[in-house]
Amino acid sequence: MVLLPPCTPDLCGRDFRSSLKKPSPNYPYGKKKVRIVPAFTIQAMQKNTKVLPPAKCGVLDPLPPRPTMFRRCYQRGEFPVSIEFTNSGKRLQWKVPIEKLDFHHYLPMFFDGLAEASYPFNFIVEKGINDLVTKGSYKILPVVPQLIIPIKNALATKRPSVLCHALKCIQMLVTGSDRVGEALVPYYRQILPTLNLFKDRNRNMGSGIDHTSTKGENVADLIEETLQILERYGGPDAFINIKYMIPTYESCVQN
Repeated sequence: MVLLPPCTPDLCGRDFRSSLKKPSPNYPYGKKKVRIVPAFTIQAMQKNTKVLPPAKCGVLDPLPPRPTMFRRCYQRGEFPVSIEFTNSGKRLQWKVPIEKLDFHHYLPMFFDGLAEASYPFNFIVEKGINDLVTKGSYKILPVVPQLIIPIKNALATKRPSVLCHALKCIQMLVTGSDRVGEALVPYYRQILPTLNLFKDRNRNMGSGIDHTSTKGENVADLIEETLQILERYGGPDAFINIKYMIPTYESCVQN
């Protein structure tokens, strides 16, 4: 048997006290876990808690794409149009004279396709509306009430490409047909709320160049341009109705 030398009381006390200062490896000594708690509760007043921030409303988030009635009808071959490739580019070829078409049926269907953002549907919609407005402008005024819901649905998607596409077609519709601008004034409450959200959403590029402005793809610039066209062609009541829905709009006629 080997006898160990007896430890002095001072040495044994130091060893005992030093062992008390060492934290256990299984216990997070000195660290307290922070709990995430909902706001406006009693737990939010407790210590070592973090209040959960409010969820984002997502008012500017784009809606997921959905198939439109225009796409289904085009895939079934119900439109008398086809894409023709020429030396100067692409154009629509009509199988029936545009003057003989039923505008109450075809024009709302083309405006329903404004929610489409993929080729060839967006190309057919834009060129088709252009041809219908150019060659059948005298038939458009009675169809205006049927165009409001398709325009509203296209703007409600909040996708920048769709918004630009729809705004260009609205400008085309107002400037290419007589009295259509005045006929749209009672429907500003359905059309303008989405424009109010994106009116001042210009991108801050700093010293860079925003190439979307030169291509006509800047949503805020197109909205301002569209509002000015609506005011010019909407008659004496256009400005007050636009101002009611978009308070930040300034008149381009009165100033």
